[in-house]
Amino acid sequence: MVVYLLRHGIAEDAGIGKSDYGRTLTEDGRRKLRQVLTAAAEAHVMPSVVLSSPLVRTLQTAEIAAEVLHFKGDPLQTPVLKPGTTPDQVWEEIRLFRSEPSLLLVGHNPLMSELAGYLLGSPNMQIDFKKGALMKIQLDSFPSSCPSGSLHWYLTAKLASHRSV
Repeated sequence: MVVYLLRHGIAEDAGIGKSDYGRTLTEDGRRKLRQVLTAAAEAHVMPSVVLSSPLVRTLQTAEIAAEVLHFKGDPLQTPVLKPGTTPDQVWEEIRLFRSEPSLLLVGHNPLMSELAGYLLGSPNMQIDFKKGALMKIQLDSFPSSCPSGSLHWYLTAKLASHRSV
């Protein structure tokens, strides 16, 4: 299975009296996210399932990803991608979908950074997972714990903006 990890795009700052749950993507965040996802679409990224945190900025990110990547369904919300969860919890969710060819997970930091290291068999690995960045990891087995996937690529908005079309 291929697992794509996508951190939500740049969101508006949390304001006084404003819930973190309801923060939305900025225009710049949407633009940069589309750059990354367009490059991914050109590389034939086509997830069979899209899972997202239920927070507004991640749902917006998942909807943009579904559109740009020509996903033929609706993103599914899951609480295991909310802030405060652990890579172990996400791994159990991934294992439920192990018969799928590819899975796109849309979430938050520090979870996306921690999850990347965990899926690569190195839970203490430090990864600077940028907003709107996309990572491709290949998983060949689904042990009850300690997966050891392989990193295929990591794409940020800065890299996507410099690609030749």
